[in-house]
Amino acid sequence: MKRYILERVLKSIVSIFAVVSIVIVMLYTMIPSNKVFDNDPAYKKMSGDTKTIYSNQTLDTLKYQYFARVGEICEYSFEKGSAEFANCTTDNSSKEQKTAIENMANNGFEMSTLKSGEPYGVHTYNAFELLTHFYSSFLVLDTKNSIQDENNPNLERKYYFGKNPDNGTPALMCSGCNYKYQIYFNGSFPFIHSNILTFNFGTSYPSNKGIPTLTVINRGQGATKETEQTFPTGATLKSSLIQTSCKYKAKTDHLDANRFDDNYANCENAYESPSMVMTSYIIGVISLIIAYVLAIPAGIAMAQYKDKLIDKIGIVYINLLVAIPSLAFIFFMRSVGNKFGLPDKFPQLGFNDIRSYIMPVVILALMSTPGLMMWLRRYMIDQSSQDYVKFARAKGLSQTEIFNKHILKNAIIPIVNGIPGSIILSISGALITESAFAVPGMGKMLPDAIKVVNNNMVITLVFIFTTLSILSVLAGDLLMTVVDPRIQLVSKGGND
Repeated sequence: MKRYILERVLKSIVSIFAVVSIVIVMLYTMIPSNKVFDNDPAYKKMSGDTKTIYSNQTLDTLKYQYFARVGEICEYSFEKGSAEFANCTTDNSSKEQKTAIENMANNGFEMSTLKSGEPYGVHTYNAFELLTHFYSSFLVLDTKNSIQDENNPNLERKYYFGKNPDNGTPALMCSGCNYKYQIYFNGSFPFIHSNILTFNFGTSYPSNKGIPTLTVINRGQGATKETEQTFPTGATLKSSLIQTSCKYKAKTDHLDANRFDDNYANCENAYESPSMVMTSYIIGVISLIIAYVLAIPAGIAMAQYKDKLIDKIGIVYINLLVAIPSLAFIFFMRSVGNKFGLPDKFPQLGFNDIRSYIMPVVILALMSTPGLMMWLRRYMIDQSSQDYVKFARAKGLSQTEIFNKHILKNAIIPIVNGIPGSIILSISGALITESAFAVPGMGKMLPDAIKVVNNNMVITLVFIFTTLSILSVLAGDLLMTVVDPRIQLVSKGGND
């Protein structure tokens, strides 16, 4: 079994990176690079050299290309600090600069000149280079030697155990790392947090410009939330800072000195409302629980009383919800909610009012019930004709005992297989429902990112959704073996 799980995990990793690689190549080679500026208001206000430099630097940051200014052009051919290098960078008509430009052009750079006369070069990455640049910086390892600050040569470099200031739980801490708190626990998803090894998907652009994509997804929303905290200096103050997020700050100010006894003073803020991923997760998991609570007893009753009134009512319900377009059902239920004083838009009452969640949760739950009811009914009816059921009847067991103790045990296995996936994929949100109710969750992030050509965000979300999807399949298979030990995922010889 261990070998099987390891093989499945390795195959999953390969699949994830294959999907992400295909998406990267498609985004960067099939969509014109100038489309990324369509939703950048700053770009539209620029002109001349400023616009040229801004666009090329942005495309460089987004890893479309390598943008070389005159200093890099000259450094390509001459040693930095030499007389030739000086002539190359200061005299646009010098032979040194002409030589440097020619050398850059011979090495695959497209050379151009600004209106000011300054030369620049652009090398557009091919598919292989795109993937190389992305994966070379994909994983960021934070070690006790990560910080190299010439103004702090005596920085102590060590790992040690401390406590999370928010809840008092143990935390692995570091001096010399970028992050002070390396591993810590709290109540926000994914509950166990690590800064030792982090993913780097780049920064968001043009929406949430310059902010890392994972920060956009995971940080809270709304106004900052202040709580009374005790800081390392011993000062107790009301602050919105999240101490477990603190990074090394080269230059601290007097406010930092009042709170922190070291340079780890660059901290993120806490917000009153949950993050987008947490918002989708809350709505998704609650709706999922309600769906299973409603669907499983209904499916059992339909199978137990096949072709009778309760079964016919259930079939009508299933057919109605399957036939009605999702969008029509959502708007119908939203109007019903309005009759009971429930908001038709999430922001009307906000995160802190339970009424904001009721209709999205109810709609998602009801939309999930037809499939569960239908398949459970089918599985149970199929099991009803098996030999073990006939034997149970011959022994004199009642219909209720046969269904609840024998048939359900076997019929529930395929349903159980889908539970981990349903729970895990709740993180991804529900696109139509969240859009209809303007829920600030994960559901509409991917189409919004595609619409504004936010490539780094698209790649981040594809990675997250693909990983969750693939791992949920494995989790479902493993859960089946727990529910029914007779199920073997490997043959007796140990092969798949």
